[in-house]
Amino acid sequence: MTGLAPRVEADVVPLGVRRQSAATSNGRVPGERGRQTRQRLLNATVELLTTTSWRSVKVTDIARQAQTSPATFYQYFGNVEEAVRVLAEGVVDQAARLAELVGGDWSDENSWTKAITFTEEFLAFWEDNRAIFRVIDLANEEGEAQLHGIRIRALNAVTTALAQVVVHYSPAPGGPPGSRTTSLAGSEPMAVAGTLVTMFASVAASRYGFEFWGIRTRDLIDTQARILHWAVTGRPGPDDDGPDRARPI
Repeated sequence: MTGLAPRVEADVVPLGVRRQSAATSNGRVPGERGRQTRQRLLNATVELLTTTSWRSVKVTDIARQAQTSPATFYQYFGNVEEAVRVLAEGVVDQAARLAELVGGDWSDENSWTKAITFTEEFLAFWEDNRAIFRVIDLANEEGEAQLHGIRIRALNAVTTALAQVVVHYSPAPGGPPGSRTTSLAGSEPMAVAGTLVTMFASVAASRYGFEFWGIRTRDLIDTQARILHWAVTGRPGPDDDGPDRARPI
């Protein structure tokens, strides 16, 4: 399975963090060394969030993890919440790439490859951002204003793009263009797309629980791809024993 933004060192930006937002706390745009330092701080924040409650992460913890000082942290972020917000906004940027991926050619020759690729990439997207999604969900429950609605914004781009694909390949006669679909999954495009995207998100979030109960990830991908393929094209996927099933993970 290919990830969308594998984490690497130095100034390569993981998790969809935007370069253009890389300003210091006083508004100056840092140079190459400064961008590398800022990225180390963001990477350190993610590493801590994978094992620690976000309300328990301190500036000193991040600075220590990044092998720098709290004073350096404050050159780039006002507090821990601001660093988390930058990471969360990066999730929105990364989701835009998924929205682009779901569009395009769903013809007979390409549709199954399209369904499998999108399903794999959605799982990779969620895995890359698992810690951030957990923080976003908890923050929403706590009423954290800065992070409110970010998950919806991220997934809405994918939902809208998928709705357009559904109605393009299964348009309904009559009514305003794009308002209805003859998809076997339902007649309202956004309802179909929203249900599918919610399925992808829920399965990705529960991946390790499924694995604990002996359900292989490759089978989760295959099943979701078949549902997606059917909803968009109205056709089943390939035979279970065919060569085009989900690749081993």
